[in-house]
Amino acid sequence: MAAKERDGRRPGKLLQEPEPSGRTIGSAVNAAINQGFVIGREVMVGSIPGIVVGYNIASFGQFVGNAYPLVVRTALGVAKCGMDEVSLA
Repeated sequence: MAAKERDGRRPGKLLQEPEPSGRTIGSAVNAAINQGFVIGREVMVGSIPGIVVGYNIASFGQFVGNAYPLVVRTALGVAKCGMDEVSLA
């Protein structure tokens, strides 16, 4: 019986896109900082006030850092936000 040729994948698993590089996430965080979204800054998430408490450096999951670079604390909880979702207060 011949050995089964393996290609490093498991049957039934989907191929994933390559992970976004750290440079892409770093660029998004730097762009946020350059626009004034620094830690401690008061912002508005829509009509809800909040404070920037950090930066999202996640490279996998639903809320990756290149799309949602800001971590904002509001009265409703902590959220990862995109630059188009927040404004300076």
